Amino acid sequence: MEDIIKILDKYGLVFVKGLGGTLWMSFVTVAFGTVLGILIALMRMGKVKILRAVADAFVEIIRGIPALMQLYFFWLVFPKLVPFEVSDTFSIVVAFIINASAYISEIIRAGIQAVDKGQWEAARSLGLSERNMYMKIILPQAIKNILPALCNEFISTIKGTSLASVFFINELTTGYKTVASATFLALESLCISGVIYLVLNVSLSKLVALFERRLKQSDR
Repeated sequence: MEDIIKILDKYGLVFVKGLGGTLWMSFVTVAFGTVLGILIALMRMGKVKILRAVADAFVEIIRGIPALMQLYFFWLVFPKLVPFEVSDTFSIVVAFIINASAYISEIIRAGIQAVDKGQWEAARSLGLSERNMYMKIILPQAIKNILPALCNEFISTIKGTSLASVFFINELTTGYKTVASATFLALESLCISGVIYLVLNVSLSKLVALFERRLKQSDR
């Protein structure tokens, strides 16, 4: 315990910066992953066979390949594909976004399909275009199904960003590695990082549960 206190006193800022990096990456991943996920979900639910096939293949490939392997791929290949210089952090964040979009698209697709069929029929009977039907009728109702699952995806992303430590990107697990290498107190440093992850994720899980209860109460 004494060693943990000494580590926090001297290297507490390293863990704080790492936590900031973890939260930043998680927020950006879920935010942009949601935008891309909506597009993929609509493609999979659309009537254009080619787009539906492309979206299906994308989701299957991303979900079928380990996340760490995807990070390595983007770290090695992405800088060569773009006509401008990109940092390791940018490449890894793009990989996280691509990975998250496949899972988020399934959340959105399930949320949209959960809307009562009568709402779809009513929207079509009113003569609404496909775009207006989604924007004005379906998506507003689907949001209640989507948001809780999206919040849980954010929590999963927070844990998943620990993979970025392999590439020494600034986040919480990288902070642990930095402190452990400087102090030679690997177990103590690991415990500090683990407790931070635990407190953060448990707190967020409680907030999500409260949010879900509020949504259920609003339906009554």
